[in-house]
Amino acid sequence: MDGNLYVLSAPTHDAFADFCGGNAGGPHETCVSLAAIPGADASFAIRDSKPEGAGKELRFTGSELDDFATGWVRTRGLSL
Repeated sequence: MDGNLYVLSAPTHDAFADFCGGNAGGPHETCVSLAAIPGADASFAIRDSKPEGAGKELRFTGSELDDFATGWVRTRGLSL
């Protein structure tokens, strides 16, 4: 792989795990979906469940997501 995660195949639809909140299960539930990218070691695709986000995804290495997650938790004052 040349380091470009976007040249790899997309994860299958059923590979995504949804992390939801906001609409509490309503017909327009807002979710962030995450799946491992096939063929890449510790790399992931993230997408949005809202109709405006359909067909779009962002791809990150595990290290990039780890840095984001720890920064997010810290700046939001959250704890695990």
